[in-house]
Amino acid sequence: MTGAGFRAMALALPGTEEAPHFDRSAFRVRRIYASLSPDGRSANLNLSPEEQAHYAVLLPNHVRPIPNAWGARGWTEVTLPDLDPETLEGPLRAAWTRGSARRL
Repeated sequence: MTGAGFRAMALALPGTEEAPHFDRSAFRVRRIYASLSPDGRSANLNLSPEEQAHYAVLLPNHVRPIPNAWGARGWTEVTLPDLDPETLEGPLRAAWTRGSARRL
């Protein structure tokens, strides 16, 4: 998976818009659900803590919690090289679902 491939997958999800977010590119529907590093080698996804734990076990070489309070809330780093698009589809769609949900 390349940064360009990640961008294409994210923008293909309904309602997604891309905008700058600090030094990264952010992808949002109602709120940000993913961001892409400037070098395109990693992305951050907003997963639930349960989804984060699931994908970290399923893909230990590619998925890990961000090592701070954001990580404890589900923000997850995904290393893109050597990750195929079919494998990324599940966690990316889960993040998109969280980003498109209405806050209560």
